[in-house]
Amino acid sequence: MENDILIGQLESLLFVLTKPVAFKQLAKLIGITEAETHTAIESLAESRNSSTSGLHLIVDNNLVQLVTNPDYADLIAKATNVDLDTELSRPSLETLTIVAYRGPLTKPEIEAIRGVNCSLILRNLQLRGLVDEHDDVVKMQPVYRLSTDALRFFGLHSINELPDYQTLHVNAKIDQLLANLSVSSP
Repeated sequence: MENDILIGQLESLLFVLTKPVAFKQLAKLIGITEAETHTAIESLAESRNSSTSGLHLIVDNNLVQLVTNPDYADLIAKATNVDLDTELSRPSLETLTIVAYRGPLTKPEIEAIRGVNCSLILRNLQLRGLVDEHDDVVKMQPVYRLSTDALRFFGLHSINELPDYQTLHVNAKIDQLLANLSVSSP
């Protein structure tokens, strides 16, 4: 299939679907391989993720979503009457930062890092659409990770764009803390 046509098809699907979509699902809808989908999405992201484009692509955890350019957030908020200026509390920001840099994490893991109960904070972050909860068959409990909406809110195309992400995502002290937590759990 010609690359321009494929890119156009993917862009159309992402525009209509409005939610994060798995590469596998896009490949199936168009009738191409997942590898071809990845290549075409990379090309689409190169053309869309510029300061002059009204639309951007967010790629996160094998999901892709077409969103508005974060530079135009004020304009979009004005047009849709959405208040983007509501501030998060310091504990909410701390929890969100832990989830962003270390996620996916269970609630006990987040609480071990923060040192306090995070139930209410996690619920509020979920209500704001900043954190997603997913079942984890290995850990046998829900895990929390930064949502695609949070990436869009922060103007990121990927979680790897967070400042010092690679350094903080793999931190020896936190790894040891979490290892000790899993050993002491029944």
